[in-house]
Amino acid sequence: MKTILLASVLAVTSFFSANSVKTNTGEGDAIIGKWLNQEGTSHIQIFKATNGSFAGKFYGKIVWLKEPLKNGKPKVDDLNPDPKKHNVPLLGLQILKDFVYDADDKEWEDGTIYDPKNGKTYSCIMKLVGNKLDVRGYVGISMIGRTSVWTRVQ
Repeated sequence: MKTILLASVLAVTSFFSANSVKTNTGEGDAIIGKWLNQEGTSHIQIFKATNGSFAGKFYGKIVWLKEPLKNGKPKVDDLNPDPKKHNVPLLGLQILKDFVYDADDKEWEDGTIYDPKNGKTYSCIMKLVGNKLDVRGYVGISMIGRTSVWTRVQ
């Protein structure tokens, strides 16, 4: 009986240890920093949440816009499907949400990306390739989507 109990405890411990490596590994932090989008129109600051149920997940917000003003006023999220958000400034807007690092595939997955140019949110995966970040937004399966290449801002 003690052997079965010990084996069960070890199996459960091994399961949780293996899964924690998948999301909490230090190499997952490699995307933390500032990135220039492919069009050269904005910088996105990627960071890792440290508190609450979001701890360990990666997020990104717009921290610089090449053209921050429209008609002399700060650009806002006027294409958001939620009319209550139409006056939210684009500067500071969180566009990347809930990414976790998969050490096996060396990619950040299970997240979403919001495109303020059309007001739509897409499933998203990200993969670091040297000093470039492949950001793939898609609907349904990742094969049906578009990849944008971001460059790290020094």
